Amino acid sequence: MPEKNELEALVYLLDDSDEEVVKQVTDQLLSYGKSIIPVLEDLSLEKPDDYPQSKIDDVIQEIQFCEISDQFLNWTQSGAGDLLQGAYLVAKYRYPGLEREEIEDRINKIKLDVWLELNNHLTPLEKVKKFNYIFYNYYKFQGDVDDYHAPENSLINKVVEKKKGNPISLAILYSVIAQRLGIPVFGVNLPQHFILAYQDDRQFPKDNSLQGFNYLTPEQAGETLFYINAFNRGTVFNKWNIDQFLKQLNIDKHVMYYEPCSNVDTILRVLRNLAFSFESTEEDKKVNDLNRLHELLEPYSEGYS
Repeated sequence: MPEKNELEALVYLLDDSDEEVVKQVTDQLLSYGKSIIPVLEDLSLEKPDDYPQSKIDDVIQEIQFCEISDQFLNWTQSGAGDLLQGAYLVAKYRYPGLEREEIEDRINKIKLDVWLELNNHLTPLEKVKKFNYIFYNYYKFQGDVDDYHAPENSLINKVVEKKKGNPISLAILYSVIAQRLGIPVFGVNLPQHFILAYQDDRQFPKDNSLQGFNYLTPEQAGETLFYINAFNRGTVFNKWNIDQFLKQLNIDKHVMYYEPCSNVDTILRVLRNLAFSFESTEEDKKVNDLNRLHELLEPYSEGYS
């Protein structure tokens, strides 16, 4: 990392009248990465009238964005098996200081309480009933019908904190906890909705230990037994209900509307939802950033997003 006085000189040049100079200085600052963020923040606090504050903020935000982009690429290129990591990175875009442990602590408490209700003799429907009781009755999670498009409803840290979310954020939380308990529940990308598929788990050992199956993939599970609406208190339904839903929307049936989608496609949809929320509040910079992240992940899509 450069010396503080060198950074000061570069920051002064952010206000230069020559756009080419500003671009070169900005690129130089970005090349230093996140290590210079504390120094830039200190400069803003020490001499707020001496530096172009808005441009410093822009540099900090772009450094943080590049960091998140790299983490998203690492996630996808390593197989994107950890759905919670994808949801965490979306939330970290909005809250750069967010630590995953803050989310994990809350999730582990819910997981433990569900685990205490399970046993080796429960049917899939009985497991869902036990899960739903803890998730919706004890912890009071619910769909946010009053402020459906609020950005917080797409951010996993806010969902576990406020216990409110949209269909996809609640489905992510539900499936992450369920999979860690060995319950094969996966997201399904319906038009205008996002649901969960409970797949045949007879091939799995009857082990409800806290270790469970951390990250089941749809390929490891079997055929879909039934579907779950996480937004509507875990209501269970079947393929016929999806048929009727698509008919109501005048949309042709397609296999992608019945089978689990990939974690990448789930997160792509979260990014689109969040971008739409920020469009509603006219936060163009955030919309642009989220579209850039969407473009970054799209090559890894299976076409179900």
